[in-house]
Amino acid sequence: MFESVPVEVRPVSSRRDLSAFIRLPFALYDGEPRWVPPLIFERRRFLDRSRNPFFEHGEAEYFLARRDGRAVGRITAQVDHALNEFQGENCGLFGFFESEGDGEVATALLGAAETWLRERGCERVVGPMDFSLRAGCGLLVDGFDRDPVVLANWTHPYYQQLLESAGYTKAVDMLMWELHVSDRGPIHPATRLPARDEATAHTTGETAPQARREAGPDITVRHMRKRALRSELERFREVYNAAWTRNWGFVPLGEAEVRHYAKVLRPVLDEDWAWVAETNQGEAVGVALAMLDYNQVLKRMGGRLLPFGWLKLLLGRRRIDRIRVFALGVKPDYQHAGIASRFYKELFETALRRRITRWEMGWILEVNESMSRFVDGAGGRVGSRYRLYQRTL
Repeated sequence: MFESVPVEVRPVSSRRDLSAFIRLPFALYDGEPRWVPPLIFERRRFLDRSRNPFFEHGEAEYFLARRDGRAVGRITAQVDHALNEFQGENCGLFGFFESEGDGEVATALLGAAETWLRERGCERVVGPMDFSLRAGCGLLVDGFDRDPVVLANWTHPYYQQLLESAGYTKAVDMLMWELHVSDRGPIHPATRLPARDEATAHTTGETAPQARREAGPDITVRHMRKRALRSELERFREVYNAAWTRNWGFVPLGEAEVRHYAKVLRPVLDEDWAWVAETNQGEAVGVALAMLDYNQVLKRMGGRLLPFGWLKLLLGRRRIDRIRVFALGVKPDYQHAGIASRFYKELFETALRRRITRWEMGWILEVNESMSRFVDGAGGRVGSRYRLYQRTL
């Protein structure tokens, strides 16, 4: 009887290793219709320590598992010093987890990440997070029959067993809520605008992106301006750091990240799907950002933009019929002013005008009961569930 070839886990130390790290999922998901190939050049840029703003307040190591010279798994271990400082703990993170359905591979990968984190004084590990909660995160545990929306992952069902067999337990679940435009009915009382807001609210399907729309006597809702994207994202940062501060795992959004997101979002941001709520004095008190579901196009591009991927992207964009709402927040002092329901109305009106049939909102933490009540009252239902795992080191 032949002995099995042992698994060898080593840090990514060369450009060749990094290419193997990036391309591994293409082999692991070969033939899987639900998986969406990422753009290879984008993944390379994201993993570049000199480009990703995470590395201004964090550090990470990339590991690749091989058996008999063949890549069979990958993982990252990272420490977000901003997270630990804000949350007051010594927590490590893991991310980019991919593995063959082999407990030996998963155990070796997790063991390498845990050792690296212990050496840096971490007392607990949480993941998967592709560096942070603001990037790809969570393991899909429900909704395997659904195509993932843009900026969300589809992972093999057996990953859950691999992590739990290695001693990992649930930290928190994140929900992806789905709403169909055709199912829109009367707004549930729990999400309805206050009477003073309903009296002044006005929408027209053909309003230009820069038009201002009344949300109440003292608050207006307008579209963000792409020509002033940097300043608009600074306003987003102001609201984000106030509205999300009590969320599980929250880390304040810094100036460097805003500059980075301005570059990343500029090519794909559509003013129709970006709003800011302001007081008459010009204070930003609420924001909502959505994005066309480019996964519907990326699915057919095989991870490449050249030579013809760009053409598929341009032509396929016209056929996208789903959006993802990935940020909707209101400053605490204004959370009873009807702003969230104002955004909800805007989303539906724009969807009708742009021939969008459905939209997904998330991730929403399962412990965020107020937001879940709002989406449920708006006619939504939970479509997918993602889980973050943890283990004491």
